[in-house]
Amino acid sequence: MSAAAPATQVAATAPRVTSRITFRRPRAGRIFFWVIVAIIIGWLLFPFYWAVRTSLTPESQMYNTPVQYFPTHPTLANYGNVFSNSLFLKALLNSSIVGISVTALSLTIGASAAYAIARFNFRGRGFMMYLVLSMTMFPQIAILQGLFQVVNTLGLFDSLLALIVSYMLFTLPFTVWVLTSFFRALPKELEEAAYVDGANPLQTFYRIMLPLAMPGMVTTGLLALIAAWNEFLYAVTFEIDPNHYTVPVAINSFTVTGVSNFDVPWGSIMAATVVVTIPLVVLVLIFQRRIIAGLTAGAVKG
Repeated sequence: MSAAAPATQVAATAPRVTSRITFRRPRAGRIFFWVIVAIIIGWLLFPFYWAVRTSLTPESQMYNTPVQYFPTHPTLANYGNVFSNSLFLKALLNSSIVGISVTALSLTIGASAAYAIARFNFRGRGFMMYLVLSMTMFPQIAILQGLFQVVNTLGLFDSLLALIVSYMLFTLPFTVWVLTSFFRALPKELEEAAYVDGANPLQTFYRIMLPLAMPGMVTTGLLALIAAWNEFLYAVTFEIDPNHYTVPVAINSFTVTGVSNFDVPWGSIMAATVVVTIPLVVLVLIFQRRIIAGLTAGAVKG
């Protein structure tokens, strides 16, 4: 055997080395990126943290200097004051009734209208879409005077029905616009298969298209609920009886107990703020997957 044979075998069995160029982000760039992310997260979460911190701070330590970012003697007395306030508990019930009613009506009417606009060809469809979009461009205060006249003429003033009707003005156009884009992204073959099986358009909508549009329904429904839950301008204008107050108006009424800025019960106000925010946070956490799917699927071009 020649001397070149072992060398040939070694060359054949040796692992093949390939040159691979990898591009890695510089360490300084990664550090800068995460610093920016941390700043943004801190900026967004700090108001809620401060509300929680204030709600746990005793009134005697509310104005201590220097500022304490965590109370030395935390207390739940502010939460006790909130839950013992019958006005606030009634406001929670009123906000729940108004929010659920507005969300249900917006989804029922908005989904039907969005399906018709997205799937049926009729004259003026494009104009109707831009008309729906234009309704969301006006600020709430711009139509307050005319809306007040309508509510007063219909005899709905100082009732929860006045809030339900008025809130539909800004939740329904948004629902129709978002769900129209979502229905357009669904494949037409599903409708054609349903028609072949003998389903009429109404059956196709409720049994086929509506279940597929559930991520979009959850997204728009939750956003409509948040808008109705947090609305203040119409609620403080149309409601006089304290038994008809919603949560924002009830929290605002806490300030009348003081005669100056230093007498405002900030602890109770922040405790009430935390209480009314937690249900929305829980709903977002529960439906986060459907929310993400609804926000992304509606943007897909079908």
